[in-house]
Amino acid sequence: MTASLSSNHPPDVSGFGFDRDVLPAAGAGGRTPIDLREVFGFKPDADGGQRPLELEIGSGKGTFLAQQAPLQPGTDFLGVEIAKPFWRHAADRARRLGLSNVRLLWHDAEAFVRAHCGDGVFAAVHLYFPDPWPKDRHHKRRSFQEPFLREVHRVLGPGGVLRVATDHEGYFEWMQAHAARVEDVFERRPYVPPASAGPGEWVGTNFERKYIPEGRRFQGMILARR
Repeated sequence: MTASLSSNHPPDVSGFGFDRDVLPAAGAGGRTPIDLREVFGFKPDADGGQRPLELEIGSGKGTFLAQQAPLQPGTDFLGVEIAKPFWRHAADRARRLGLSNVRLLWHDAEAFVRAHCGDGVFAAVHLYFPDPWPKDRHHKRRSFQEPFLREVHRVLGPGGVLRVATDHEGYFEWMQAHAARVEDVFERRPYVPPASAGPGEWVGTNFERKYIPEGRRFQGMILARR
């Protein structure tokens, strides 16, 4: 992916953006779970307890995190973005806004979840407008498919949810088919926009706002961990 981001200053990711080099090599079986709070510098709450942690897969320019994190000051958010210009922009944005409960990781999110996330570590996982890979030969690259959904189930804690939205009709049909394959571990629920979404918005990302005037149809679902 290529990106052109305008800015009046060079991005500064200090304290908010983390390169994938901070992660250890995957060990036996391809897994080396890490202490996410320690590696990314999340602080405990006032009484020393662990705060809820949520994951966004594909954070883009960080719009969702910038809007939602201030509404949930008692929750920590980790965004994972594979496009380095977007990652830099999002991390710099979090720094400028002083979002102490947000961190951004430059990495492939699926690989990160499989190799480095322990069981039950997230209260929620957000997947908004993932690349639909519309050509048939590229469908294997889609994030939303049964094997990865079972990984998401593994890393969600009790009561955890996977929140998904897309503007691609064909991809949503694919999502519904793969969601049906994991009904043993997930309960499908109607989509409800996050609190930070504006009137008529599904999420309120830059991507969505760009295409709302075109009359695109947005769809989504919530999968709740059984």
